[in-house]
Amino acid sequence: MEKEHLEILLEDIQGKFELVLDGHESIRKEIRDTREELNEKHEHAILLIDGLSKKIEGVEARLDKKIDGVEARLDKKIDDVKTILEKKIDDVAVDLAAHRADTETHGKAYQVSKSKK
Repeated sequence: MEKEHLEILLEDIQGKFELVLDGHESIRKEIRDTREELNEKHEHAILLIDGLSKKIEGVEARLDKKIDGVEARLDKKIDDVKTILEKKIDDVAVDLAAHRADTETHGKAYQVSKSKK
């Protein structure tokens, strides 16, 4: 009876061992499937990031172009204002020189008297 009892125990142990092996195989398959899903998602994320990167580069290029255009227009306007102001300052200097010359020629005739109090 001991031999039969031992064989029954061994069969029971073998059955439980096979269940453990089957469980491990299921876990391995689940891990492999999960790894494949994650790799696919990772590749998809890389594609999305690359697409966004290209869009950002395009936006950056367009903004650089617009900024350069605005800068050129502002430089021209500043140069135009500078030219206008220089002309006006020169005109004022000419008028002032003429006024001074006129004042100096009439200086003796129109002297301001100093009153003594």
